[in-house]
Amino acid sequence: MRQTITLTLLFAFFVTSAVGAAERPPNIVVLFADDLGYGDLGCFGNPTIRTPELDRMAAEGMKLTQFYSAAPVCTPSRAALMTGRLPIRSGMCSDKRRVLFPNSAGGIPESEVTIAEALKTAGYATACFGKWHLGHLPQYLPTNNGFNYYFGVPYSNDMHVVRRGDPPLPLMRNLKTIEAPAFQPTLTKRYTAEAIKFIKEHRDEPFFVYLPHTFPHIPLFASDEFLDKSPRGLYGDVVEELDWSVGEILQALRDLKLADQTLVIFTSDNGPWLTKKNEGGTAGLLRDGKGSTWEGGMREPTVAWWPGQIPAGSVSQKLGSTMDIFTTSLKLARVDVPADRIIDGVDLRPVLFDSGPSERKSVFYYRGQTLMAVRHGPWKAHLITRPAYGRGKPVTHDPPVLYHLDHDPSERFDLSADHPEVIAEIMQLVKKHRTELKPAASQLETMISTQ
Repeated sequence: MRQTITLTLLFAFFVTSAVGAAERPPNIVVLFADDLGYGDLGCFGNPTIRTPELDRMAAEGMKLTQFYSAAPVCTPSRAALMTGRLPIRSGMCSDKRRVLFPNSAGGIPESEVTIAEALKTAGYATACFGKWHLGHLPQYLPTNNGFNYYFGVPYSNDMHVVRRGDPPLPLMRNLKTIEAPAFQPTLTKRYTAEAIKFIKEHRDEPFFVYLPHTFPHIPLFASDEFLDKSPRGLYGDVVEELDWSVGEILQALRDLKLADQTLVIFTSDNGPWLTKKNEGGTAGLLRDGKGSTWEGGMREPTVAWWPGQIPAGSVSQKLGSTMDIFTTSLKLARVDVPADRIIDGVDLRPVLFDSGPSERKSVFYYRGQTLMAVRHGPWKAHLITRPAYGRGKPVTHDPPVLYHLDHDPSERFDLSADHPEVIAEIMQLVKKHRTELKPAASQLETMISTQ
């Protein structure tokens, strides 16, 4: 895909180039937090973390209360967003190694089509600001995967372990390290400034901005303006600065008269890191957190904003996934969704515009390469349960345990004995899914040789 563009995508580029300015496709901005819990925002019920900008974004847009990441940990969840595919299809997950590390030799495969690559064929300017975590070697970095510009760190901000031989955490501009170690207290401010600068420079053409924040992944850092200000302590300081960042970007869109031309989505890569205690967040009423396929590990606080298109003050309980951002963005840009591979993302336009039901009927919950649970409609069946990282071992269930998530979002009451017909229906979905799956070899398990 890096070297050749399919005839379909090339045709889309020429068609889009021919339309007038009045038919310009919308700008798309994805704001992606790291390890943010479902209960960490004011508009999602947090009593002490102040998020006035995200609360305003929800009041002017839509709050999605049943929106999922495709994985409960960093690398596979980001791969799914970028490709619209379950990470097991691209090899961006592993049962042996949860994420990519500074000594990893792998990354996002060249054969994958990223959202940035697809949107570039429709004339979009594309940029990534923040934590990439899909491979740190040059061929895997954003500028070799569809992005015109990159400013950020290539992996998690805790990956500078001396005993493992990690280098200082690098801050990169495109393919060049400009600071090592990265000065983390100002990362959120610098990402924000870079993103706004890019938006201003590309205001006259459609743009795709992907801002995957470094925080609130630990270690936690906030700038002087936010440090020691939140009643929630340092974790609250960090989230409140992320909220400020959202406000700055939305205000820039308003000031540039681009608000009514821009879809903005805020969500998170996975749930809170519970073993970090007060340095981690909360999933609110949802069960468990990061690393788990209980709801707290993968259901994310999500807000969508597009003045004049998304109904203000709306709340959607329809199913959605970060994978759906891929398909929805391509549909909005009038780019054909790749037909030579299975795309797991669906078109969310009926949900966002409140014009119809969600095309998403099911959610598959993977931990690594293992299918742990399936949601179908309001029902969720766990084939295997495992607590968040560091909190316990897996338990296999035969028959699966079953929860009605509309009635019991905290997954407290097993109803499998009362509804064997639901179990049977979900197991048919599992059988069909496994028949067409064709998992790819993992990209996470090959290490860089030190010989």
